[in-house]
Amino acid sequence: MSRVLLKQVRPYGEGDPVDLLVENGLVADIAPEIDADADELLHLGGAVVLPGFVDLHTHLREPGREDAETIETGSMAAALGGYTAVFAMANTDPVADNAVVVEHVWRRGRETGLVDVHPVGAVTVGLNGEQLAELGTMARSAAQVRVFSDDGRCVHDPLIMRRALEYTRSFGGLIAQHAEEPRLTVRAQAHEGANAARLGLAGWPAAAEESIVARDCLLAGHTGGRLHICHVSTAGTAEILRWWKARQEPGEVSAEVTPHHLLLTDERLATYDPVNKVNPPLRTETDVRALRQALADGTVDCVATDHAPHAAQDKDCEWSAARPGMLGLQTALSIVVQTMVRAGLLDWRGVARVMSERPAEIAGLADQGRPVAVGEPANLAVVDPDAVWTVRGAELASLASNSPYEGMRLPGRVVATLLRGRVTAHEGKVRR
Repeated sequence: MSRVLLKQVRPYGEGDPVDLLVENGLVADIAPEIDADADELLHLGGAVVLPGFVDLHTHLREPGREDAETIETGSMAAALGGYTAVFAMANTDPVADNAVVVEHVWRRGRETGLVDVHPVGAVTVGLNGEQLAELGTMARSAAQVRVFSDDGRCVHDPLIMRRALEYTRSFGGLIAQHAEEPRLTVRAQAHEGANAARLGLAGWPAAAEESIVARDCLLAGHTGGRLHICHVSTAGTAEILRWWKARQEPGEVSAEVTPHHLLLTDERLATYDPVNKVNPPLRTETDVRALRQALADGTVDCVATDHAPHAAQDKDCEWSAARPGMLGLQTALSIVVQTMVRAGLLDWRGVARVMSERPAEIAGLADQGRPVAVGEPANLAVVDPDAVWTVRGAELASLASNSPYEGMRLPGRVVATLLRGRVTAHEGKVRR
C-alpha cells in the first residue's frame, strides 16, 4: 500500500484549501484536514489541483532522431509540464506504420514510466499518402493504437481519406488530419499576408488549411467516421468547425489548437529567427483572437502542444533550410494561463476541460481526464497559479532547446504531477 498526502490544495482552484489523500493509485479522501500516515507528504500552499493533462499531439522523435528527443527525455518534459498521457506522432524513422514500430514506442514508454505514451499510427504507408497503412494490425497490437495521423503531411487524396475514415469506424479509431492542401503550399515559408510579402517569404495561405478541413468534415459526415483536426491555425477554420458542429451530422469531428497559435503571430518573423518557423505557420492577430474565442466556446475542443524538438543543426541555420517546429510540453500550461485564464476566457475548470477532459474523451482514455474526486484515478497536475517563471530553452528537460518563448516571463507553473498516485515530478525535478 502506498500513500501520498497533498496538504493545502484547491481542486479546480475553488473554495478553501483542503488536504487530498492518495492511496494505491486512487484519490482516497478529500477533507479540510487529513491526519494520516503517508509515504510522501507534499505541502503545496493552496495550489490548484487539476486532472493530469493529456496531449494528443507530441513528437518524441524515437526511433530515428534520438539526437533531437527520446521517449525518455520527452516523457520527462511531459511530466514536468503536468502531463500524465501523451500521444507520440508517427513521423519517426522508420515511420510508425506497422505493429513493430508502434509496439516499440509503446514499450519504451512503459519502461520510462513517467507518463502514459500512446503511439499514433500512420494513416498511409511511409506517410506517402498513396496506400493505407496496417491500421487494423496496429489496432490489434499490444499498443492498441486508436489514433492515426500522417502529421507533417496531409492525407490529401480524398479517396484515401474516405477509406481511412470508413475502416477505422469498425473499431472506433480516430483519424487526426494535418490539414494542408499541398498544391497551395509549394515552397511556402510563412503565413501568406503582408508580413510574408515584406520579408520576401513564400506564402502559406489560410485557404490551404480551410479547404481540407471543409472537405474532411463532409467526408466524416458521409462515412460516419471520427475526424480530428490537428493544430487549427486560422479564423476561417474555426468558422468552418462552428458551422459543421451546428449541423449535427453523422460522424464526429473534433479539433485542437496549439499554445503557440494562441499567443504568437507572424509579426515575430521580422527577425528571420528560425525558432519561429512552424507548420502551420504563425498567423495574424485576428486569427489568434478567433482561436482563443473558439477554444473558450468549445468550437475547438482542446489544447495540444505539437511539441516538436529539433537538433541544433536543424534550427541554427538560414530560415529556408530550417525545419518547422517548437517545444511545447513544459510551457503549455503557462501559455494557456496567459492567453485564456488571465483574459477571463477560461476558469480552472475550463483549463481542465481543454487540457485533460476533452482530449482524454477524444482519445478514449477511460482512466485519464477523470474528476478530482474520491474514488477516481490519481492522475493529477498541481499548479501554482501565482508563480511567474522565465523560460530558458537550455534548462528544459527536452534534448532540444528550440523554444519560441526564450526569455519570456510566463505565469503559472506546474509544481507536482502524479501518475496513478506516484509523484513523477515535483518542484521542477523528475521523480522516478
